[in-house]
Amino acid sequence: MSKDYYEILGVPKGASKDELKRAFHKLAHKYHPDKNKGDDKKFKEVNEAYQTLSDEKKRAQYDQFGSAGPGFNQGGFQGGQGGFGGFDFSGFQNGGGVEFDMGDLGDIFGDFFGGGMRGSGQRTQARRGRDISTELHISFSDAVFGVSRKILFTKQSHCDTCKGNGAQPGSGSETCSKCNGQGQVHETRRSFLGAFSQVVTCDECTGSGKIPKEKCHSCKGVGVKRKEEEVEVHVPAGIKDGEMIRMTGMGEAVAKGTAGDLYIRILVKPHHIFKRHGTDLTMTLDIKLTDALLGSTYPIETLDGKIEMKIPEGINHGEILRIKGKGVPHGAKRGDILVTIHIKLPTKLSKKAREEIEKLKEEGI
Repeated sequence: MSKDYYEILGVPKGASKDELKRAFHKLAHKYHPDKNKGDDKKFKEVNEAYQTLSDEKKRAQYDQFGSAGPGFNQGGFQGGQGGFGGFDFSGFQNGGGVEFDMGDLGDIFGDFFGGGMRGSGQRTQARRGRDISTELHISFSDAVFGVSRKILFTKQSHCDTCKGNGAQPGSGSETCSKCNGQGQVHETRRSFLGAFSQVVTCDECTGSGKIPKEKCHSCKGVGVKRKEEEVEVHVPAGIKDGEMIRMTGMGEAVAKGTAGDLYIRILVKPHHIFKRHGTDLTMTLDIKLTDALLGSTYPIETLDGKIEMKIPEGINHGEILRIKGKGVPHGAKRGDILVTIHIKLPTKLSKKAREEIEKLKEEGI
């Protein structure tokens, strides 16, 4: 029975190569047998359709005769010995270990074989150390104005003796015999499709193509050592609780590569008076009823020191007074302190105080 390859891929008959490729990648990812809910039968069918339509000669023959025409069998276009969707895997199943260019399938199979399939001419990515994280507790005041702190922690660092190259100083280096200075070797991996030759970083020279003539006596040629290190952290003014500071290159080191990053999570201790809202600081102030009626001054302990704040007469409970320029710095400016007034009412009254209040009541106050 003739198969409709265009319908299988979900593309129109005049679809371009890019449209075919996008449709194939989407469906191949969806039906790959190694994925949860994958479908081996549909995966083979999608692959068969793509390998036919992506080849101009095969596509022209298919458009004229269909999949039941000359040159086609039940496995797709004839071109291999019992091939999988147009590919000949016989060499891999016999353990030949021949290098195989996956082409468009490289992106897909790379998800399951631990990194993409690479051609022999492509260099591997530079090695990079692991990112690490820690926490730093600071006071509320330090978060507002900024502070510098030193932290001590243990991490993988470049060896001080060989500076990370693994060679004893003065010994020099030589070409790696395992990869012949290429920095890469071919590694055979097996899957349900057979054996594939994959280009991987040489583990002997870690991709550099060179090995030390004499290994460093301090790190045994590894290039890195685990040691205690002190780092000075500059906490910027106005930082918020939970924010992260990133220190590039201060993470774990790796031999013949770049170090990872250090992430420091800032934890700000609560203040006993103030709370922060953006660049403003908020607080509440309890005042006496008589001070609310007649006005007064109250001492306020700001982060810059003590000041006297004037309470206007006749102020209401819940009103907010503003102290300008004493909040959180932002650029050349600073936020304000917002003071919410709480009028404390007496729970007990003396005889004289009651008499005076009765008089006020008579006056309608």
